Amino acid sequence: MELASVALTLFLVLDPFGNMVIIHTLLARIPAPRRRAVMIRELLIALAVLLFFLFAGSATLSLLGIRPATLSISGGILLFLIALGMVFPQTSITQESANQDPFIVPIAVPMVAGPSAIALLLLMSSKHPNSQLASATALILAWGANTAVLLVSPWILRLFGNKGTQALERLMGLLLTLIAVQMFIDGISPPPA
Repeated sequence: MELASVALTLFLVLDPFGNMVIIHTLLARIPAPRRRAVMIRELLIALAVLLFFLFAGSATLSLLGIRPATLSISGGILLFLIALGMVFPQTSITQESANQDPFIVPIAVPMVAGPSAIALLLLMSSKHPNSQLASATALILAWGANTAVLLVSPWILRLFGNKGTQALERLMGLLLTLIAVQMFIDGISPPPA
């Protein structure tokens, strides 16, 4: 397991460029001085959720009787569907939470700590049970990069505009599609003898 590769994959799955527009829409009605604090709180909650699934992943899969190949195939399919949503966006969750201070839902879960990130962490913990420290390091690096992008996102949004950020999200969706297909192939190909 290569640290940089895992961290980059997790960064793509966390999708900061796709989330930044939605997060800023959700936080638009919160007073400006409080927005950064709310965003940091939500990002820390997301990190806690992701670390829980990373460290409890093997036990959870064993308890449910799920094999790594099953998780790889289902995680690949789920990741593929999310990647398609990034490339061809259709709906938005901004209307349902526009007037509320978001707490855990929808920013921490499912936007940052979403099903694809959780599935990827469960797969990592089951495939590499002795590399949890390396996986946690990769997760913290990816989360840190995601947090940095989201904290400077007001400037990114001004610099690129809506069209530019949509193009970045679609590019990340294309890369995520490749990762999803590879996860699926890894799940259906027989293990090496």
